[in-house]
Amino acid sequence: MSKPHYRMLADGNVMPAIRANDGLRNVLGNIMTDRDKASASAYFFSPLTQDQLHAAYRGSWLPRKIVNIPAFDATRKWREWSATKDQISAIEAEEKRLDVRGKIRRALISARLRGGAALLIGDGSPNPELPLNLERIRKGGIKYLTVLTRDSLHGGQRDENPESPYFNRPAHWTLSTTSQGQQNIHPSRLCVFLGAPIPEDAFDINDGWGDSVLDAVYQATTQADSTTANIASLVFEAKIDVIAIPGLMQNLADPRYEAQLTKRLQVAATMKSINGTLVRDDDEAYDQKTANFGTLPDIMDRFFQNVSGAADIPMTRLFGRSAAGMNATGDGDLKNYYDHVQSMQEVDIGSAIHILDEALIRSSLGTRPEDVFYQWRALWQMTEKERAEIGDKTMSAIEKLHRTDTVPPEAVGKAAVNALTESGAFPGLEAAVDEFTSGSAGQNENDPEGEGIEGLTDAAPRTLYVRRDVLNAGDIIAWAKKQGFNTTLPADDMHVTITFSRTPVDWMKMGEAWSEEIELPAGGARLMEQFGDARVLLFSSSELSWRHESMKREGATWDHPEYQPHITISYDADAPEITEIEAYTGKIRLGPEIFQEVKADWAERIQET
Repeated sequence: MSKPHYRMLADGNVMPAIRANDGLRNVLGNIMTDRDKASASAYFFSPLTQDQLHAAYRGSWLPRKIVNIPAFDATRKWREWSATKDQISAIEAEEKRLDVRGKIRRALISARLRGGAALLIGDGSPNPELPLNLERIRKGGIKYLTVLTRDSLHGGQRDENPESPYFNRPAHWTLSTTSQGQQNIHPSRLCVFLGAPIPEDAFDINDGWGDSVLDAVYQATTQADSTTANIASLVFEAKIDVIAIPGLMQNLADPRYEAQLTKRLQVAATMKSINGTLVRDDDEAYDQKTANFGTLPDIMDRFFQNVSGAADIPMTRLFGRSAAGMNATGDGDLKNYYDHVQSMQEVDIGSAIHILDEALIRSSLGTRPEDVFYQWRALWQMTEKERAEIGDKTMSAIEKLHRTDTVPPEAVGKAAVNALTESGAFPGLEAAVDEFTSGSAGQNENDPEGEGIEGLTDAAPRTLYVRRDVLNAGDIIAWAKKQGFNTTLPADDMHVTITFSRTPVDWMKMGEAWSEEIELPAGGARLMEQFGDARVLLFSSSELSWRHESMKREGATWDHPEYQPHITISYDADAPEITEIEAYTGKIRLGPEIFQEVKADWAERIQET
């Protein structure tokens, strides 16, 4: 603190000189001087006793919700594992056997209420003072999980080795029980949950634990509870009858007067309750006093807002009420709160249970696969409308990307499946695609060979001809006539061939197309070529090319070295020369895929009109 400086006044007196780095002072108003009332204000910390904490938690709903809500929300949606189906089933079964979710919730509630709690990982070792050896844990290796409260578990000497993972934390913990006395436990066997964090140098004060979350919000909750109780008392004082009786105080000394007065008031109250009319003496004065409750809701809201801010829980969640204000929904507050809970899950809970998760995976699977991990499920859930809108926008973006032909169709397909699955618009899409493309559609526990009902998934191989008919063939025929074609294929025979496999294949493994119908916009790359006797219109379509290649991967064959989407226009020998034909550039609309067997006499059945 800087030394005071003085300056001489004109009358010879001195006064403190104000320096710029001392802040704003007003000597005449005693602001920021020793006489300022604010100069005596200071923060102090008086932690609640365990009895006070229990009384607050068990006796008032507000402290109870402040303790319970974040712990409940942190475990409400739980987490989802990324692994194979069998691995996920095994891990979730082990979580259920050990009640991992429920015990973590109980530990979090105890930690928030009392400043700390822990989960003891029991692997059957006779000496818990030794570190937990994860490499020795096999399937079923975790025997039990036990929630230990702050009363029974005490931190030992602080670990002062900066290279230790438990630096500045207890080097060991001591478990005290009535039946078995004291037992030292290595910190690697414990998942330690702290309440409100404390400064690092306060380790010795709290025996290695944190503070209760109620310590910092206790004043706000008691003020809110007291205000609510006082307002409730005012209800009984909402209307008071005031009767002025001459000589009341002087005559009360006479017992006979007191009895007559009591009887008089009872009769007056009875008569008033019967007909609503009060009969009184001329010398008596009667009046009513009523309380005004108009501003009380605003006062209560201010106290509730104070509690909400102190607890870091929005009012919509803590008090179960709608947000105030025009068009207010409280969604923004809830999203911020859920982000806070997610941070607590990933940073606080995740680090506390890291060793438990490593042991859990080994206890579930017998080994530790490197590609097994989990993610916390999102607390914020979109509405059906929001999911539909996101799905629609995603589909539009995918369609535009697909039409650019800048990305391979296979890559676009994988990206589409991932995006639509993550958006929530098509839940289960990724698993369904994996199942379908792996040829396992129709398999179930009663059909291990994948034959399916009536042999649908393992049909007898046969040749395959897949086409899409041109829906706007009339437009193309009109163009062809203007170009000088005398005859063309009829409208009902104009099509695009996707595959023509003379080699028999299983149709059920060919999958399905992205779109029932395809509409190619006007313009783009269009060329007229001659394939043998046929004049054909060439165009680009990533979806048709992708579909052709996917069928080839499933065994379909193609008689040509490359696949080029095209529409056969005519076999007319007198048709104009290719160089004289201006290619059709309008829209091309294609119908659904049609599966047929290859017919050897297909060329003989061609007729033109």
